[in-house]
Amino acid sequence: MTTAPAPGTPYHRLARTERHRWWRPPLGTLLILGGTLLVLCLLIGVGTAIATLAGRPTGPDGLPALGTLGDLALLLVSIAAALPFVLLAARWVQARPAGTVSSVLGRLRWRWLGWCALVAVPAVLLLLGGSFGLLALTGGLDEGEDAGTGWPGWAGFLGTLVLLLLLVPLQATAEEYVFRGWLLQGVGAFLRTPWPAISLQAVLFALAHGWGTGWGFADLAVVGGVLGWLTIRTGGLEAAVALHVVNNLISFVGAAALGQLASDETAADSPWEMFVVSLLVHAGYVVVVLWLARRRQLPTVAPERPAPPPATAPAYPTAIPGYPLSMPAYPTGIPGHPLAPPGHPLAAPGHPAAAPGHPLAAPGHPAPAPGHPLAAPGHPLPGSGYPAPGSGYPAPAVPEPAQPPRAGETPIGPVG
Repeated sequence: MTTAPAPGTPYHRLARTERHRWWRPPLGTLLILGGTLLVLCLLIGVGTAIATLAGRPTGPDGLPALGTLGDLALLLVSIAAALPFVLLAARWVQARPAGTVSSVLGRLRWRWLGWCALVAVPAVLLLLGGSFGLLALTGGLDEGEDAGTGWPGWAGFLGTLVLLLLLVPLQATAEEYVFRGWLLQGVGAFLRTPWPAISLQAVLFALAHGWGTGWGFADLAVVGGVLGWLTIRTGGLEAAVALHVVNNLISFVGAAALGQLASDETAADSPWEMFVVSLLVHAGYVVVVLWLARRRQLPTVAPERPAPPPATAPAYPTAIPGYPLSMPAYPTGIPGHPLAPPGHPLAAPGHPAAAPGHPLAAPGHPAPAPGHPLAAPGHPLPGSGYPAPGSGYPAPAVPEPAQPPRAGETPIGPVG
């Protein structure tokens, strides 16, 4: 059983539910790390076995390798494996809906994700183009370094493109769910202010990419902090996921087109030129996304919980006071019948159905109480001597009234 966050809770506090305990975030972190490491070991074992059976050459670590594309696929899958463990940790360990890692609405807002992706595409293109342009102006672009093998041909490129389209979105999304999702909310469960959580996850995000240059580390830390702050301001991971997925896809596809997938360089190796361009581009991305969020009135805190459904109306109500159908059960006059409660108004004295010996005169048989529609003046049943329909008694003879003599007629009297 899970407990939803209280209404009005911001994104970084969504793990702070009624069932929160201090040990839940650390235990969930161990589950994520342990599960991801286990999957990584299994993938390495399977990849090594396949490479050995295929007679592949050994890599730098002395183990048989699957080649550039195969090793890249194993790396992407091992990172993507963290995503389900994040969702399981939120549900099993923290006892909250797994969707609260995605947004304050308890789900991924797909339409908003699409809008953010539309903004991310020109932003990433501007980032890459501006970085290479500035590197060319400053002379920091070395054309001979990591030149790659060039265009691999349409067959090789299309095969690589399909693999990247399948795995890169999962890999980038998993990183966002770990850093901007789990870590941000894990620290936020203890602290009301979001800045310690933003800072911690930003530094860990930069360290996870390895140490290259100081500018590269600073760039990753700043980007991690900006995306963490944007996640809280928009109430979900969509803006961060969109930018990360688009950035990685364009970067990997460009590297595949140039035959540079085997390059060991990462974002941690960025020079100062890329750091400067990155600051400007990410600042512009934040401004546009926040403008769109305000226009769309995007919810940034947990909404009010839905009201419980109204109680079920009575099965067979009527609006006439005293009418038999408005009573709990509809009675009959058969002695001992379960629907004939004692004292029902149809057993009132004087009713024709209550004549001695009449089958309907059993104790508790119904008859119209005073004020009942059947007891209206002039109705044939109350006190008229006319038996109830279906009782078996003949109707009494009612004498016809004497007619006055007509003009010219002599009334006939008794003879004698």
